[in-house]
Amino acid sequence: MRYNRYKRLSYYSLLLPAFLIYISVIIFPLLFSFALGFTRWKGYGPLEFIGLENYLRMFKDPVFLMGMRNNILIVLVSLFGQIPLGLFLAYMLYRKMVRRTGLFEALIFLPITLSSVIVAQLWNRVFSPVGIVAAIVRALTGNAEYVMSIAENKHLAIVPIMFVLLWQHTSLYMVIFLANMQRIPSSVIEAAQLEGASEGRILRTIIAPMLGPVIFINSILAISGSFKCFDLIYSMTSGGPAHYTEVIAVYMYNTTFVYQNYGYGSALSIIIMLFILVSILLTRCVSKAFRME
Repeated sequence: MRYNRYKRLSYYSLLLPAFLIYISVIIFPLLFSFALGFTRWKGYGPLEFIGLENYLRMFKDPVFLMGMRNNILIVLVSLFGQIPLGLFLAYMLYRKMVRRTGLFEALIFLPITLSSVIVAQLWNRVFSPVGIVAAIVRALTGNAEYVMSIAENKHLAIVPIMFVLLWQHTSLYMVIFLANMQRIPSSVIEAAQLEGASEGRILRTIIAPMLGPVIFINSILAISGSFKCFDLIYSMTSGGPAHYTEVIAVYMYNTTFVYQNYGYGSALSIIIMLFILVSILLTRCVSKAFRME
């Protein structure tokens, strides 16, 4: 009995530092932000309790609604762009459909190793009004006065950012898929080929179903990662022009630290957390439904 008690004490003593760190950097800030969401506070002075006013204001705020719309688009391009493309590229490498697969894999994986700030500055040169794309269009059309104006379009300004996110983060899912494909017995593929199955059919009916749990994990990573693109968007556009490329994280940062509205900023942070949670739960339900089928 004494030995078991000492054993439990040793476990608790080892867990206690990590538990205290978790409480201090995760649980306490979360609870503090939740409480601040019901107040009006500038970071100093007394707190003013205002109830649900911040949350009611939020859904009438056009900047918040634009940020929510952009976040949803980024989630969609992550789920239905990065993951399928990563699966396809991984299958190409797994089946050795390209020469020098090592070089091909390194080139695809390179963008994820670059800092988002550097990536933002590079692609700003491409999509700027007088950047590389504009120069190519001028050369092809002969219109020397052409200026790229996609950033001025309310509905299309987010497209370059979505493209950059697709370019930068697809490689992460490719590597995860490739690592799991290498665990699939080669006899399964050989049997399908003997039955006359094409590469596309093998990918759709054999590889993809076998990687179902991996696709679910990648979906979770894609959803959570879609809300962590603050650094890229802030470096590329800072949410402009006219909030056309605003996402909730950028709006939360400006609201909290630029305009010093800590109550409203805290409410925005809680909405981000809830949106991620709901998205993950929906993904889980869809994954379970496909498994049952």
